[in-house]
Amino acid sequence: MRIVRAIPELQQALAGGQRPAFVPTMGNLHEGHLALLRLAREQGGPVVASIFVNRLQFSPHEDFDSYPRSFDRDCELLREMGCDVLFAPDERALYPEPQCFTVHPPAELSDVLEGHFRPGFFTGVCTVVTKLFNIVQPRVAVFGKKDYQQLMIVRRMVQQMALPIEIVGGDTGRAADGLALSSRNVYLSAQERTAAVALPQALQAAAHTLRQGRTDWHQIESQALSTLTGQGLQPDYVAIRRQVDLGLPQPGDALVVLAAARIGQTRLIDNLEP
Repeated sequence: MRIVRAIPELQQALAGGQRPAFVPTMGNLHEGHLALLRLAREQGGPVVASIFVNRLQFSPHEDFDSYPRSFDRDCELLREMGCDVLFAPDERALYPEPQCFTVHPPAELSDVLEGHFRPGFFTGVCTVVTKLFNIVQPRVAVFGKKDYQQLMIVRRMVQQMALPIEIVGGDTGRAADGLALSSRNVYLSAQERTAAVALPQALQAAAHTLRQGRTDWHQIESQALSTLTGQGLQPDYVAIRRQVDLGLPQPGDALVVLAAARIGQTRLIDNLEP
């Protein structure tokens, strides 16, 4: 695996070959990331991963400085997965001057759910993803479905900007007890980790109810919120939305249940498609 830190070096490494399959990450890799690498490998051609903790998507009060970083271990895992090139720029390489030009997704997609609780988050995501796409020039880019809203926004951005990139969504990686794998799970104490399983359990219960054909969506959301609160979590939201655009559901729509909750100092997100 070739480790590249400068944009010209990356472009030289990829010149003349098939456009790659690309997996952008912020590092501290876990099995969920590795599943995305396997999915990228299935697309054929070279595989490029990136590791970059993007300051633009962190609010001032969030954990940019303390975000878990494990570069040497990440490199070992990527080598084992057969990654061909790792692009690991520092901030000076990716943002050599203040990033005054940014990509703003539409409010109806970006100011709800995660965007409501993390203002500006999706502008930061879309800006860095667009920049990485321009640098890597991938044929395929793979994102995890755990970040459901992010995946939808990136897909819409690629479609509307006519970027020649196929966006592939990888299923959410989960621990044996159902908790969605996340780099931030390392923040959880042993007691918090045990309690955190209430989040996927509440989603599973809501999804089971929806599969029975019930359409009293607010009641189902309220029940899930009560369950989370009763287990000691502090939910930001539980929302039943349309899969196609995260709009409010109507009977017959394909649905997704999304949730975010805090436990201690850690914020977890998850979702299920019934």
